[in-house]
Amino acid sequence: MWLSFYAMGAMFVCMLLINISRNKLNNKLLKFVFSLTAWLLLLFAFFSMIYLVFSGPTGG
Repeated sequence: MWLSFYAMGAMFVCMLLINISRNKLNNKLLKFVFSLTAWLLLLFAFFSMIYLVFSGPTGG
């Protein structure tokens, strides 16, 4: 359960970082750093969600 919250939070932070890097920053190095961080968070969120979906219900 907590992993899904982390993944959703990573997607939200990714959205903010991409928005900031595209619309607010003029420095190319900062744009690159923000975009790279956003893409890494997006990959983390993607693989986390894939793991959660295919691990199935735990039963109880």
